[in-house]
Amino acid sequence: QVRLAESGVGLVQAGGSLRLSCQASAITSVINPLDMGWYRQAPGKQREVVAIVRRGGGTDYADSVKGRFTINRDYARKRTLLQMSDLKPEDTALYYCYAGRGDREYWGAGTQVTVSS
Repeated sequence: QVRLAESGVGLVQAGGSLRLSCQASAITSVINPLDMGWYRQAPGKQREVVAIVRRGGGTDYADSVKGRFTINRDYARKRTLLQMSDLKPEDTALYYCYAGRGDREYWGAGTQVTVSS
């Protein structure tokens, strides 16, 4: 069983920065073979991928956050960090930590990020 705990709830003004952290509870042999990253869901919209670190270390970003967000993964500490800069009001959403591969999916409870204009 994999449990994911997010931290970094934030209210920030447009142009500001915020960092989200996700800590996995599983042992490294369980979590490290999985991809790990972040999704978000804004009110009235579908959940969308924000950034993912693949198990081999490669990264993928949504076009809307490229150049502004950076994802890092600490395999030894079983956590991932999402550094968000130049935040925009359209980044306001509930951000979910994700770990998974294939038919295995694990989700955190979500943490709210609100960007005021």
